[in-house]
Amino acid sequence: MYNFLSDFAKLVKLRLSFLVVFSASISFLIGSKEQGFVNWTNWFLLTIGGFLVTAAANGFNEIIEKDLDKLMKRTADRPIPAERMTTGQALVLSIFMSIIGTLILVRLNFLTGVLSVFSIFFYAFIYTPMKRKSPIAVFLGAIPGALPPLIGYFAAFENPAISWAPIILFLVQFVWQFPHFWSIAWVLDEDYKKAGFRLLPTTKPDKTSALIILLTTIVLIPVSLMPTLYHIGGNSIAFISLVAGLYFLYTAIQLYRQLDIASARRMMYVSFVYLPLVQVGLLLDFIS
Repeated sequence: MYNFLSDFAKLVKLRLSFLVVFSASISFLIGSKEQGFVNWTNWFLLTIGGFLVTAAANGFNEIIEKDLDKLMKRTADRPIPAERMTTGQALVLSIFMSIIGTLILVRLNFLTGVLSVFSIFFYAFIYTPMKRKSPIAVFLGAIPGALPPLIGYFAAFENPAISWAPIILFLVQFVWQFPHFWSIAWVLDEDYKKAGFRLLPTTKPDKTSALIILLTTIVLIPVSLMPTLYHIGGNSIAFISLVAGLYFLYTAIQLYRQLDIASARRMMYVSFVYLPLVQVGLLLDFIS
């Protein structure tokens, strides 16, 4: 049983799935605050449905890339390439999770369900194959990667409508993904090359790639202040976003100067912390 749970966690990229669910949950609470109350039953449904949908997308991703995962040290121990789980077993699990997760989210409202289906399709069948063809894959992957705040916000409403709040929440997570994924791609460049992945802006760790990473980190700072400027959040999120953004920028400057894996790794670790910190800032504003 333990071995199955361990393999399941690797199949669905458990830590990534939890981060996605946390992001959607925070946005749900922001939407709830606008209404003046929190429907905790719907919050629970969002959490379960969101996890299942995210897990399914990750499962489809690993099924499609099973032969490539065998080539990379980072992914060789995943259950499918390591042959502890068959493709058929993973496919049944992923289809089951996608159907159940979508049905749960549709119960909240139709738009939430549609966005969840779109995120699965786009991540698994557009972003995943594009990773070997062009660096534009990072841009394409950032779209479903930024949908959780949108899904979470809309899930708080019986009849959701487009407004600045969900768009801004989407933009913060969308822009963050570029320095985040590119710092990872820099660190894992040699491993990625074994599978033919082309993820850095110029497809290699050079000065131009570092400059583009630096520029996107600069853009992230004003974007991260938009929740305060548009009264979605208060002083807590502004302070946390500014401090975290400036330190993130510092690591990007170091990468531009040094052009080495150590600098990229430092930036990568900061990127892991940045988004949860900003989301905690939003949560603090929700509580206050």
